[in-house]
Amino acid sequence: MINLTSKSVLITGGSRGIGSACVRLFSEAGATVHFTFKSNDEASNRLVRQIGKKKKIFYYKMDFSNEVNLEQRIIELVNKIKKIDVLVNNAGIWEYGEADKMSLREWNRTIQANLTSMFLITKAVIPVMKKNKFGRIINISSTAGQRGEPFHSHYAASKGAMISYTKSLAAEIGKFNITVNSVAPGWVDTEMCKEVFGDKRYKEKVRLEIPVQRIASAEDIAGPVLFLASDLARHINGEILNVNGGSVLCG
Repeated sequence: MINLTSKSVLITGGSRGIGSACVRLFSEAGATVHFTFKSNDEASNRLVRQIGKKKKIFYYKMDFSNEVNLEQRIIELVNKIKKIDVLVNNAGIWEYGEADKMSLREWNRTIQANLTSMFLITKAVIPVMKKNKFGRIINISSTAGQRGEPFHSHYAASKGAMISYTKSLAAEIGKFNITVNSVAPGWVDTEMCKEVFGDKRYKEKVRLEIPVQRIASAEDIAGPVLFLASDLARHINGEILNVNGGSVLCG
């Protein structure tokens, strides 16, 4: 039902986890897919090989948490792609940090990777979408941005700001036929959670606390992202779509 054959999509952080699942689904829907990756070239190559050479997939190395001249690099990337109908802001980091011991460097690293980079790439893409009188922007936030998260206050702060930015932008640029929404995952069984889920007893505890009794896969998040990019969601704007199995019930 969802056909994006004529659409060009840019996904940040697309070589693994939720980003990789988004690349796969958008490619299967017929879209031309562009994605950024941080450092693991083999992950990107493997992803393209698995999907198939006939698919329209392009990828670019960019570290949003530690990129020199980040704004200029983003502008160059957007100019190179030219046509961007859908932007999925997925790139981000999740690092441990006690509030009274966290350094300014650690705080800034998370804020830049999760929030500032999203602002810069969105800022660069909006004029392209305005010119085409069409756009879909989907920001991957988190339940942490809604309820907070102990020992990850910098992460929660970045995602909470992303949620407010989503709503603000939705009201500002909706008149240009550009919708802005956010998907807010809870726990997702991806590489980002590999270390914490290495404790099998803790992972089982997490699973049992989720009403549907399962931890989300990357595909569970990518599906709603694809939906928000489609015409099925054309009248959805400024929405924070919670995808957490009922573990966090907030509007």
